[in-house]
Amino acid sequence: MGAIARSAANLVTTSGVWLKGGVNNASMDNITTLPSAAGADGITLISSQTASSSASISFTSGITSTYKAYKFVFVNMHPATNGAKLTFNLSTDSGSNYNVTKTTTAFRPFHYESGTSEFAYNTSNDLAQSTDFQPLCENQGNNNDDGMSGFMQLFNPASTTYVKHFISCANMSHNALYPASSCWFVSGYGNTSLATNAIQFKMDTGNIDDGKIYMYGIK
Repeated sequence: MGAIARSAANLVTTSGVWLKGGVNNASMDNITTLPSAAGADGITLISSQTASSSASISFTSGITSTYKAYKFVFVNMHPATNGAKLTFNLSTDSGSNYNVTKTTTAFRPFHYESGTSEFAYNTSNDLAQSTDFQPLCENQGNNNDDGMSGFMQLFNPASTTYVKHFISCANMSHNALYPASSCWFVSGYGNTSLATNAIQFKMDTGNIDDGKIYMYGIK
């Protein structure tokens, strides 16, 4: 028996099970397709979009019954206008209209670069059975190095029984005139039993100057 064969034999039990030392990043070559069971309950990147002086970013495909939850990741969302808010709305008609009725709530801790801090339940960003766009933060700074990063999760949007719950968490650099770290927590639900199949993000004023949004599906 050659050295390679002897080495391989030492990594297999008498019942034919490979030991963990026999499988590593370098032990398999030229794999192009994973078995369907691999990562079946994991998270999958579906698509991404990059803003460039964009009025809005919309995801009008990929939101289906395939996934029970969707995660949107925001990276360095930079507003063209100082003091803008990144907002979102949902659609039940593939993006023809973004007007799902929502009830929501928001709060945030706040720490200025000067050292003072606040913690507040912010009722001005709550919605009560409203079709308005929901803010995910407020008063973003538009200095060259300002931005907002975070995530939002949308649960079971394809359901035709339940309302469409969402939660989000985002940290941003506050208004360029009053620099601070502000972490926004927003949650609520789209009050519809219709399947939700599109989502749009936009600033409440001005364009999205820069930034990237990733959409993941979670089984």
